[in-house]
Amino acid sequence: MHCDKCGTELPADASYCLKCGNRLGRTFTEDISVSSDELVKKVKDLLHEGNVTKIIVKDEQRKVLLEVPVTAGLIGIVLAPWLAALGAIAALVSRCTISVERRE
Repeated sequence: MHCDKCGTELPADASYCLKCGNRLGRTFTEDISVSSDELVKKVKDLLHEGNVTKIIVKDEQRKVLLEVPVTAGLIGIVLAPWLAALGAIAALVSRCTISVERRE
């Protein structure tokens, strides 16, 4: 098995990369279509789930508007700029797609 991030060869039962610390495991992506009114609330709900690793907000033409890496320690004041940006995006678009990367 190899690390997806740095390519280091790892033991088959490894949970983390020994070189870069990347968490290993299968990931999958889910697309959620929301209106601009629901955007901030839905992202907040997703941030409270434990298995989300990345949130990507796209417009109706699938252009990436915002990409947020999610880590376990991402709380409080660290979230404020991301949520403010989401509020500004919600004011500019009518519908968005949220691509959610999750780890099993």
